[in-house]
Amino acid sequence: MNPSNKIPGNVPGNVVWFEALLYMSLTLDSLSAALEDRTPTAEITQDLIAANSIIAAIMILLLVFLVWLAAQRRKNWPRWVLWGALVLSIYSLAGVIDRSGLQLDSAIEIVSCALTVGGMYFSYTGDAKGWFNG
Repeated sequence: MNPSNKIPGNVPGNVVWFEALLYMSLTLDSLSAALEDRTPTAEITQDLIAANSIIAAIMILLLVFLVWLAAQRRKNWPRWVLWGALVLSIYSLAGVIDRSGLQLDSAIEIVSCALTVGGMYFSYTGDAKGWFNG
């Protein structure tokens, strides 16, 4: 059966894996953001910490929406945006590890990126081919 002919409630297995792995990654990102040190310093004010927290929450919600659009509404363009977000995350993570070394928060981000890579792989293989249409 051609996946593009499936009815909207019958999501292919690889698309389910894509969605699940990306939601797991975003859950880890949420936990990482929640556990982030929010102690004000001379360089980082309470207002800046609050703004960073709000921006992180908005970004996570936007990424959740993009995963939903791709998996449930069969849109292809959100996958490209998710690839871009992944590349930026890896670039940022490499900089953090270079400056601070491997710590708990960067280890969590490594797992998050690995989950995203796995999910993206599933979105291009097996019965996911032909699912995303626009």
